[in-house]
Amino acid sequence: MPNGSADTASEFALDAVDWKILEVLQQDARVANVDLAREVGLTPSPCLARVRELERKGVISRYVTLLDPKRLGLAVSVFIQVRLEKQVERSLEGFEQAIRQRPEVMECYLMTGDSDYLLRVLVPDIPALERFIVDFLTRIPGIGNIQSSFALKQVKYQTALPLGAPPSSRHRR
Repeated sequence: MPNGSADTASEFALDAVDWKILEVLQQDARVANVDLAREVGLTPSPCLARVRELERKGVISRYVTLLDPKRLGLAVSVFIQVRLEKQVERSLEGFEQAIRQRPEVMECYLMTGDSDYLLRVLVPDIPALERFIVDFLTRIPGIGNIQSSFALKQVKYQTALPLGAPPSSRHRR
């Protein structure tokens, strides 16, 4: 599902089995269909059909492999707040287009509050961060202010969405 889509899970009429499939796949996307089917109480063929339908609807958007950044030499995690000189459409679009091109930008959010954007940047060392800020970020037209904060320790990191109970059962009494 593309970002900003108005579609919701309730519009797809997901049932408890679909929610269980999603929960299991978030923990291990490489789980064999036979094992997934056993886990959710289906036979393999209908289980695979459900997974394919969740993919078709965009509920499952992609499968990824999570890597350990420190083991790959990416030890510096930095949160960067960016304020633009003006919040005009051309500045917003230009900034977002430039940021999408940079692989060290792991996340970028348009924000409310004191800053316009919040970035999470992952680099190997301080000189790489300096190059990112000086040689790239400060050269984007319309930048008004940049403020960086180093992450000292990652206390929690998860990629699985907090599914909990299916929406239809959350409101039952």
